[in-house]
Amino acid sequence: MIFDYCIIGGGIVGLATAMRLLEDRPGSSLILLEKEDRLGKHQTGHNSGVIHAGIYYPPGSLKAELCRKGAEATKAFCAENGIRFETCGKLLIATSDLEMQRMNTLYERSKQNMIEVHRVSEGELREREPNISGRGALFVPSTGIVSYAEVCQAMGRRIVALGGEIRLSTRVTDIHETADAVDIASDGESWRAKKLVACAGLQSDRLAILAGLAIEHRIVPFRGEYFRLPANKNDIVRHLIYPVPDPALPFLGVHLTRMIDGSVTVGPNAVIGFAREGYPRLSVNLADMADYALFPGFWKTVFANRKSAVTELRNSLWKSGYLEECRKYCPSLTMADLLPYEAGIRAQAVRKDGALIHDFLFAETDRMLHVCNAPSPAATSAIPIAEMIASRLAGRAT
Repeated sequence: MIFDYCIIGGGIVGLATAMRLLEDRPGSSLILLEKEDRLGKHQTGHNSGVIHAGIYYPPGSLKAELCRKGAEATKAFCAENGIRFETCGKLLIATSDLEMQRMNTLYERSKQNMIEVHRVSEGELREREPNISGRGALFVPSTGIVSYAEVCQAMGRRIVALGGEIRLSTRVTDIHETADAVDIASDGESWRAKKLVACAGLQSDRLAILAGLAIEHRIVPFRGEYFRLPANKNDIVRHLIYPVPDPALPFLGVHLTRMIDGSVTVGPNAVIGFAREGYPRLSVNLADMADYALFPGFWKTVFANRKSAVTELRNSLWKSGYLEECRKYCPSLTMADLLPYEAGIRAQAVRKDGALIHDFLFAETDRMLHVCNAPSPAATSAIPIAEMIASRLAGRAT
């Protein structure tokens, strides 16, 4: 049998893509291959569960558009499938004159991005969040929270209901494209497909190389370490609490996140991971380390971001530094409040020149499309990302 489509990767982008292809082309045959024993096990299952509004992204950019559409689509999908979500809103807290200036820039950007945002004075902030300190804030009411693991499970059920096949515990070992199909192999089994889409996240560069594509980037794993607050502090905040981001830094900074299960997490930081899929502390995979250590772009990006890298590493090794970041806007937190919580790992694509790739990156042939980089917030934007991928496969303009 030859399938119409083969999707590699059971994270939220791969699942949304499979679902979209089957909805657009009823009766198509599709198989989704996932190397783990469950869906959404890696980036999707280790993020903070936030449905982002898209306030950070340049006006008119693809990321801004996809995030705005994705937030609406994610909430609609949850409502249709009985998945609990909460639109609790987000506060971006400014704690200094410089951050107040950055906050004003974000406010202007939000208007251009057509996102509802309200200025919050210092007094209003105290009324909204008695445990949070700041000079002022921006309130983004449309930001929400959800369990993306539950979203993945519902997408999986939808794929099967539409006639698709999902194979778990299936690691792809070979990909070979011919004139009329793509051959895919995995430990004694093989499949043929007219079109292949690889949404492999942390392994996306390896899948592209396996397929014979000449790529000029590599995935560098950035480990995001979180803590959980004790249950008696689950009511410490009413909204999501984020710092005003520093535009010179590649990540958003440590924040307080209300989770859909009622708990509150603090994090993440961003340190180089010693294993692409090693979530426990001190995880090491020598093959993963060799991949990026031998890639010249890795050392260039480390040098370019050396100041922030040292700060992040220090805060990773000494909890007191991490706590200091949290107490900038939540001064009542203590060392005893930072309880263990599983880390997340971000697949950061890096170019040969050391530049971090913050936009979408695809590698394409006649019969394959590899999603080499799906930037944050890919979970929020997964449904419109899938629409974009389906359009590319159909040869339509996107």
